[in-house]
Amino acid sequence: MIANTHSGSPSASPLQRWAQLAVRSIMALTHNGIALVGLAMAALALVLVTRDDIRHVAEERVLSYLLQRQEARNDANAFTPDLLAADRATAAHPSDLPKDQANVALWLSRKYRVAPEPLSVLVAEAFQLGEKIKLDPTLILAVMAIESRFNPFAQSHFGAQGLMQVLTRVHTDKYEDFGGKLAAFDPVTNLRVGVQVLRDCIQRAGSIEGGLSLYVGAVTVDGSDYVNKVMGEHIRLRDVALGKRPAASPIIRTEPRKVQPPTLMPAQLAPAEAESAQHSAESTRGA
Repeated sequence: MIANTHSGSPSASPLQRWAQLAVRSIMALTHNGIALVGLAMAALALVLVTRDDIRHVAEERVLSYLLQRQEARNDANAFTPDLLAADRATAAHPSDLPKDQANVALWLSRKYRVAPEPLSVLVAEAFQLGEKIKLDPTLILAVMAIESRFNPFAQSHFGAQGLMQVLTRVHTDKYEDFGGKLAAFDPVTNLRVGVQVLRDCIQRAGSIEGGLSLYVGAVTVDGSDYVNKVMGEHIRLRDVALGKRPAASPIIRTEPRKVQPPTLMPAQLAPAEAESAQHSAESTRGA
């Protein structure tokens, strides 16, 4: 007996028939699903066109969502890594300095509670400038210590700014070569300008003590207290640089300066006279 065949082909197995049925069903569902999505979008568009209130609510929600996404993107960009940041920092390792400079940087770091890395740059700059203009670098650092305690953003009541407390408004011309007055808050620039002012004061006075009095702007007082503080720190730093234990500094006696006017302080003068006295003080320090 010969078996019956369909169009000359062997009959499909039950598993194959089920697979074919499943594929046809999935294709039908997909086709119908796309059609349903299209109908839903058309209905939504029709509702948005005909209902202003619903359209406004939808627009506000979409706008709020987009703004939130934008803020999240901006927050992520705000903390983008900057691999060149370390190159812009005013910092160096004390171990890279000569022994005397490293001694000074580490000692100042401990005393004034400032990180040794930025101090190392300032110490190295002070030693380099001091060698060029024949001024003891430990004196430069002592002035910096007494003036600002190594705070590059310090500002006095009279407007003296930065590490060396330079009167920026008086020495505007000195900052022009560094890009303008805002350079007063760049540590190295402020140090360089302050050293220029200090050198000029010492040359005018003819002595270190007299120059320090001019630098601090001592007009109505003799400036001996300031001079003693700076010279005391200068002596300690000089010992530290030499590897010695810093000893108690002697009091430096200075000749009292003649005071003009001898008794009246700016607060006791008439407004016009007070302004004149203040201008004289700034001019003396800024000369």
